[in-house]
Amino acid sequence: MKERLITLSEEWQGQRPDVVLDMAADGSTRQYFRLVWDRERTAVGAIGPDREENRAFLSFARALRGVDLPVPEIYAEDREAGVWVEEDLGDTTLFQALSTARVETPGTAFPAEIEALYRRVLAVLPRFQVEGHRAIDYRVAYPRQAFDKQSIRWDLNYFKYHFLKLAHIDFSEQSLEDDFGRLTAHLLEADADYFLYRDFQSRNIMIRDGEPWFIDFQGGRRGAPHYDVASLLYDAKADIPAPVRAALLEYYLDALLELAPVDRAQFRRHFPGFVLVRVMQAMGAFGYRGFFERKRQFLESVPPAANVLEQLLDDGLPLALPELEAVFRRIVERWGRPTGVTAPESGLEVLIQSFSFKDGYPPDRVGHGGGYVFDCRGLPNPHHEPALADLTGEDEAVQDWLERQSEVQEFWGSVRDIVDAHVERYVDRGFASLTVSFGCTGGKHRSVFMAGRLVAHLSERYPHVGVRLRHGRL
Repeated sequence: MKERLITLSEEWQGQRPDVVLDMAADGSTRQYFRLVWDRERTAVGAIGPDREENRAFLSFARALRGVDLPVPEIYAEDREAGVWVEEDLGDTTLFQALSTARVETPGTAFPAEIEALYRRVLAVLPRFQVEGHRAIDYRVAYPRQAFDKQSIRWDLNYFKYHFLKLAHIDFSEQSLEDDFGRLTAHLLEADADYFLYRDFQSRNIMIRDGEPWFIDFQGGRRGAPHYDVASLLYDAKADIPAPVRAALLEYYLDALLELAPVDRAQFRRHFPGFVLVRVMQAMGAFGYRGFFERKRQFLESVPPAANVLEQLLDDGLPLALPELEAVFRRIVERWGRPTGVTAPESGLEVLIQSFSFKDGYPPDRVGHGGGYVFDCRGLPNPHHEPALADLTGEDEAVQDWLERQSEVQEFWGSVRDIVDAHVERYVDRGFASLTVSFGCTGGKHRSVFMAGRLVAHLSERYPHVGVRLRHGRL
């Protein structure tokens, strides 16, 4: 299938790609590759093992693009082989932007520039839900055409069987089923004549040139608009403060009212129920990937999710759900943590720094010998590009230029694998610190870029590991 993908990209572009780089896809069975021609032209190649899911994605992508929504353009496809080539939107997700901003502004729970970015996202969401709804062919939706009673019960049972049972949380089967029935009936009262994106969360929103682009909508179907905004605002690892979340919800409702006649009071009445079902669906995924598939990083999402459950309990559940409330309290008791804790729960802190080789190696700041030093001088140098010379690795223009270089992508893949392995070993062995340094000639472009990229990656993949960033020349 990979060879067919490469051949398809050759048919589209007129020549084989010079480099084919693996791209991460944490929770997906799909495979993604960055295809690079002449160091400048790039595209993303995808291999999807599920034919019906592929059909939904490709159909939705063309429909949404057809109404000028910011989704990747599909350049070429072979549905029979399960491969396609799509627009490259870069590597920066909304969550990575948030994580990097928090590291760069310590003590700030939700930086102002990130709140502005979330507002841009929420301004576009109603267009997906209303304009996308008119364009979508729901006959290809997979696995259901609507977020109906069956879909809701699937999500609730996903939580029960893949989280509660695998985590050995005590509950009464019949009492929980009774609560599920009441919650389902409550959700089905909401207006559901919209396109429901289904997985509208910060890792499925790419940031390119400061604007949001959207991916992974193949699970979309007809449904209530509450679900998607709940997915974004109650994304556990994003940890949006309650006052900011409330303000963002009002901003979203203002944008939605410009496109559809929504009863604001009715929306608010049903919204907490959709928050519940979305959080439970996410916890089912954490349990399945973490407990069953033994992918450790998914279990790291459980404490932030427990923190969200605690907030929901404090606010009061939207209707009488006694067994579900008892279950939530058991989860909070086991995994909950105080809001706003920034100290690494693992006990490990990673110092990431950039430096110039003209200044010599950075000193050992924590007393363990200095850690890893990666030499970036062999990478293409933005300093030689007149438009980039006076910028730094924190500027988007420099980041975009470096991300298009195949050597940079190969270097990044090697660094990421080495550091990930050491972080996991250090956590297991109870170590307190690790230092990773990136050096280049001037200490302003390549080393700064690589340090920032590693900060974003570690903050997302290992949320309970502390991360500090230090630039020697900025």
